Amino acid sequence: MTDAYIYDALRTPRGKGRKDGSLHEVTSVRLSALTLNAIKERNNLEGHAVEDVIWGNVTQVMEQGGCLARSAVLASDLDERIPGLAINRFCASGMEAVNLAANQVKGGAGDAYIAGGVEMMGRVAMGSDGAAIAVDPSLAMETYFVPQGISADIIATEYGFTRDQADALAMESQRRAAKAWEEKRFEKSVITVKDQNGLPILSHDEYMRPGTDMQALGSLNPAFQMMGEQMPGFDKVAMLKYPHLERINHIHHAGNSSGIVDGAAALLIGNKEFGEKHGLTPRARIKATAKIGTDPTIMLTGPVPVTEKILADNGMTIGDIDLFEVNEAFASVVLRFQQAFDVDPDQVNVNGGSIAMGHPLGATGAIIIGTLLDELERQDKQTGLATLCIASGMGAATIIERV
Repeated sequence: MTDAYIYDALRTPRGKGRKDGSLHEVTSVRLSALTLNAIKERNNLEGHAVEDVIWGNVTQVMEQGGCLARSAVLASDLDERIPGLAINRFCASGMEAVNLAANQVKGGAGDAYIAGGVEMMGRVAMGSDGAAIAVDPSLAMETYFVPQGISADIIATEYGFTRDQADALAMESQRRAAKAWEEKRFEKSVITVKDQNGLPILSHDEYMRPGTDMQALGSLNPAFQMMGEQMPGFDKVAMLKYPHLERINHIHHAGNSSGIVDGAAALLIGNKEFGEKHGLTPRARIKATAKIGTDPTIMLTGPVPVTEKILADNGMTIGDIDLFEVNEAFASVVLRFQQAFDVDPDQVNVNGGSIAMGHPLGATGAIIIGTLLDELERQDKQTGLATLCIASGMGAATIIERV
């Protein structure tokens, strides 16, 4: 097998996922096309330069329906001979696109791929695809389905995390994200989104609230307590699955959960020969990838077992990893990861995460791989691991090494 390298990684800024968000006027296809064009232009890709575009996207209905990847290729300046594949592994879709591309390269199925994803959450609402896991009673009852916010609160209850701990992590995410922007750490990776006339629409992550403090967070009501304790009573469903829990401690709210945003991201993945042919220098090698299924009720614990798996499969230990990106879907997800591996919080999400900057579902996995690579370069570190929890009980991970 050959090695798969990252030659480039970029993303759009994340816009607020609502009608007054700066990216609301931009369709999923157009934002994807703009991102693909940026990869093409930055790397002088002409003709049928890559084998495929693999594009993650979670809510695949309306403008995000069909094969969005192929639509994006046709809307972009890429050669029409390049096909497109749209994939969905919920929140890890962007990461799975990268991992699939890397493993195709490793297996000899093409010299190069563009991989990433998009989610326009302000235009295509999360859940509007009517996923069976949530709406089919026979499946939902069999799996003890509860919404993700309840799952996050179950993690907090099961592993003993307090609201103060969750709020402190959220405040730190905001502080780190603000510092990263102030120090221009995202400068080489974030592209400016422009309108049809070439005028800038958004050049900066829009969701951030850098002035957040513990007092402000403390004033927010738990977001999932009512749906847990009142109709339809998801707490009771959870306690049927986990009878040892006397009650669910509802600690999550809008301030310590990931933000609803719009955004896209892309990576250029290829073998050594591709780089030599196009005069490109590899930035990192994709050392390993992994995915795993987990308990579908607690749902969001996947980063722990998938990290255990990827390390064991590659003869590594947690001490071999210099930096971590653990998607901040909810504060308890990151707290559980830190608890399980006893890792230094200063190694995790160095530049903040989805609590501060938002979580554009289909793009986030690609975003955090790119952020991890940038930070490894900035700190002159060698090895990084990115991982996400995934709806309905899964986990995904990627290990990269600088070259």
